Amino acid sequence: MEIWINPACSKCRSAISLLDAEGADYTVRRYLEDVPTEDEIREVLARLGLEPWDITRTQEAAAKDLGLKDWPRDAGARDRWIAALAAHPKLIQRPIITADDGTAVVARTEEAVRDALSR
Repeated sequence: MEIWINPACSKCRSAISLLDAEGADYTVRRYLEDVPTEDEIREVLARLGLEPWDITRTQEAAAKDLGLKDWPRDAGARDRWIAALAAHPKLIQRPIITADDGTAVVARTEEAVRDALSR
C-alpha cells in the first residue's frame, strides 16, 4: 500500500502512526515533492470512486486564486480539475491510501485507515 502525505498535516501523521502501530507494510509518497501526474490522479480517482472536485481542498489559497468554487462540477470540466490538482498538488485532499486490493481511501479518520488496512 502507498500513502500520499504532507508531513505538515496532522491527519497524515495520525494515519502514519496508526499504520506503524498495526505493523502495516506501506510506502510514503510526499506528494508535494513527488507530484502525481494527471494520469496518476485519474487512477487514484478511479480507485476512490470519486471525482476530482471530491478530493479538492477548496479552502486553499490556490483554490481561491483559481476560482474553483465557480468551476462546473461535471464530466466536461473533469480534465480541467485534474490538471489543476496536478499543477497545484496542495489542493489534493490528504492523506490518501492506495490499498493492496486496488482500491483507495481518503484516510482522514482512524476508521478510514482501518478500512484500508482491512483490504
